Amino acid sequence: MQLADKRIIVTGGARGIGAAIVAAYIAEGAHVISLDVDTSQDPVMSEGGGWAKSRICDISDSASVNEAFDFAIGQLGGLDVLVNAAGIAPNATADEITLDEWEQVFAVNTRGTFLTNRAAFKRMRQGGGRIINFASAAGVGGQPGKAHYAASKGAVLAWTRTVAREWGPHGITVNAIAPAIWTPMYDATRASMSETQLKQHDAFMASLIPLGGQLGDASCDLAPVLIFLAGEGSRFITGQTLMIDGGMLMLS
Repeated sequence: MQLADKRIIVTGGARGIGAAIVAAYIAEGAHVISLDVDTSQDPVMSEGGGWAKSRICDISDSASVNEAFDFAIGQLGGLDVLVNAAGIAPNATADEITLDEWEQVFAVNTRGTFLTNRAAFKRMRQGGGRIINFASAAGVGGQPGKAHYAASKGAVLAWTRTVAREWGPHGITVNAIAPAIWTPMYDATRASMSETQLKQHDAFMASLIPLGGQLGDASCDLAPVLIFLAGEGSRFITGQTLMIDGGMLMLS
């Protein structure tokens, strides 16, 4: 039980990567509040003694975030870890992005990081804690067809490095991860491709990712890293961007 009795909030915890993280945390004995815009999940119990409860929350809305965090702290009795996994990544070329689309992406990905991180800081400033933000390789190297997403994640990276410096004296670590993980959204993207497009895409991914030639698995490849970052072993790591991508993007 690496996270026994750790008090954790996970945003975007109802599906995909977020749900895998919640499951991994409760298996390690943590107490988790899962926040998502649309969830009807019941509390989840595990043999390891951990549990999870869900709460609807729009991380782009200040009132919604404050209400959800008040609920979470009431349930948890405090806060040790925030994982901000919620985000959106629509497709559009840079010249076709509308202002409304641009602002919506920044509202969820960037404002959502700002609001949730500050809500966590308010509860952690006396006793320390861990904040883990979801960034993206797109925020480092760009991504055609997702300029607004890439820009929003670039902002998340800059924010993470800055608050890591400001909040470190309070015993709070702030790190970002850039995952390349297979999700239900990716399944939908693959389903929309023609046979020829899919073959070309898979060949490209095979050339891009040295380890396995395809996106990783949320439970096997991502969750163990999130367990480490939430635990005591990561106490001297802050302001970093960890690429969990099979070697897709290598930075020195």
